[in-house]
Amino acid sequence: MQGRSKHGSIEVPETVAMDILSKLPVNALTRFRNVCKSWCSSFHTSHFITQHHQNNLKNNNHFNLFLKHVPGDTHGDGPIHQFSALSIEKGQNFLLKENIHFPLFEKSRYALPSVSGSCNGLLCLCFTDKAILWNPSTREFKTLPPSPLQNLPNLPPAPFFGLELGFDSKTDDYKVVRFFLNCVVSWNYQVELYSLKSDSWKGITLPKAIPSGSSSGLSSCCINGFWYWHAADTGLLYSAILSLDMANEKFYTLPSPEFGGSFQKYAVQVLEFNGSLGVIFHSRRGIEKSFDIWVMMSGSWTKQFSVESVSGVEWPLGFWKNGELFLAGSNNELLLFDPASKELKNLGIHAHRNAFQLITYVENLVPINGQSENEEYIIRQPAGDASNRN
Repeated sequence: MQGRSKHGSIEVPETVAMDILSKLPVNALTRFRNVCKSWCSSFHTSHFITQHHQNNLKNNNHFNLFLKHVPGDTHGDGPIHQFSALSIEKGQNFLLKENIHFPLFEKSRYALPSVSGSCNGLLCLCFTDKAILWNPSTREFKTLPPSPLQNLPNLPPAPFFGLELGFDSKTDDYKVVRFFLNCVVSWNYQVELYSLKSDSWKGITLPKAIPSGSSSGLSSCCINGFWYWHAADTGLLYSAILSLDMANEKFYTLPSPEFGGSFQKYAVQVLEFNGSLGVIFHSRRGIEKSFDIWVMMSGSWTKQFSVESVSGVEWPLGFWKNGELFLAGSNNELLLFDPASKELKNLGIHAHRNAFQLITYVENLVPINGQSENEEYIIRQPAGDASNRN
């Protein structure tokens, strides 16, 4: 029950205050840490961190977008990659508001890491042989340690692929999986798993299938404790969904949806759709593109919807709120398609389409036992008017 202090002000019960605070964005909570010591302590508890994240998911609050791109108006001796935060506030949808640079990765101004996994507000970034975990909400990052399998004495580190970040709820641990080709010892593929709790890598048994790429990057996602990749042979005659249970660390293979088309003519992307495993088939060539969206429901594939004959688009980049679909446009623009109304909206952000990568994440307070952002490693700069629209 609320009461009054000796100064006459109303005292709010601690449980009520925590419930209210758990609905606020991370930047507000960061400011409130200096208001009350008990609040600051509460913000670091697993109960509050979980409640805050669940509120964000339940109410569609504090969703954020990052865009990796090469602006269309580049000059000089080559394209300059940018990693940008997009404004999604009412009345300012999808304007570039902040450019982010990563000196800890960049060997030149033209190199930029790829986001190879997004889970519970954490991102996993990689560039050649280096990877980091990053919480952009709390501005904390952690460089992953070198792997004993990947780094052999007197030899350059082997580049990796198929990297994914996920959360193992059974052990309350964030894990990273990655594949790499051991071209020195055996010319065989190997798989290794990183645990945030132990801060170490270990090798796991290699599956029969190997993840394959897509036109917009490697096709993979993490849902409810499982990693998923699209796997295909070099001739595109065979296609399957490769999965890894992060709790028992075993691989499984699922059949692809029987969509009735040819894998030589249709590209495949694996992604999350409203919390479930989804697969998009889209035509590889032609002025008009078609899309089939399938979702795994109760152990079987169900076609969610089809989009026929959309002009001026290349491939999907990911889903947004209410089932809207981000697309890379044929004229190097970022597009948003509404399957219900069939409306195709040009968001006014241009880039070389081969460089597009769109990342959605929800704010989270989860700690990663790393270090705070500073200009030696990560630099944030407000996006100028010229970089917002090309």
